[in-house]
Amino acid sequence: MPRALVFALALAVFATAASLTLAADRTIILKVGATSALLLERPFNTMLIGDPDVVDVLVRDDRSVILQPLKPGATNIIFLDGRSIAITNVGILVCNLGVSAITYPDKSVCEHVDEQPT
Repeated sequence: MPRALVFALALAVFATAASLTLAADRTIILKVGATSALLLERPFNTMLIGDPDVVDVLVRDDRSVILQPLKPGATNIIFLDGRSIAITNVGILVCNLGVSAITYPDKSVCEHVDEQPT
């Protein structure tokens, strides 16, 4: 394999990894049963859901989605543009209503939510 091709492939892998790292810019905490809208700064073409059992994503248009939490857990969603470059990497933490504190492997915590009126 020519040296220039190997260099180009290595550079492409590095650029992809760097854009994913730079795109990891927010974490959203959701509760089971409560949907939430997410607006992106730029249009996306593709999205990758880490664990589709934790959250479902319904596309509204090329800049907005509806997040539907399905069960408690942690996952992420990566949004890619038309050139497959990461726009953003959104961390998702889904908590169950009325649960005690839960610590996930990434050290995120769902605090107890008291839904009882006082």
